[in-house]
Amino acid sequence: MKIGELSKTSGCSIQTIRYYEREGLLSDPERSEGNFRLYSNKALKELEFVKHCRSLDISLDDIKRLIELKNKPEESCSSVNELIKQQLNLVNKRMKELKALKNELQHMASTCNSDNTIEGCGIIKSLDS
Repeated sequence: MKIGELSKTSGCSIQTIRYYEREGLLSDPERSEGNFRLYSNKALKELEFVKHCRSLDISLDDIKRLIELKNKPEESCSSVNELIKQQLNLVNKRMKELKALKNELQHMASTCNSDNTIEGCGIIKSLDS
């Protein structure tokens, strides 16, 4: 299949597919006589793997590492487990940061009285300090 068909089938834009290729996340595609990229079902599976990793907010460097490990099926999966534990730690940290952000925004919203003018707006005053 050509890149347009891979794009439609996978739900990834053509630019994203080309970017993932440049980053080494996808195998180099075959080329037609007219130099068009030709993708197999293997390429679709690789792309779906990358998309799933990205949906978990795994970095491109970590995805590369996972692909390397995936291509060594005889290796222990301890490296994969460690990578996912690190990702979980990052998610927990972001959740704490988002909770703090939510609390701050809720506090700011509680200072606003819609009847005030902008000059008396509690939110603007909070942002100004």
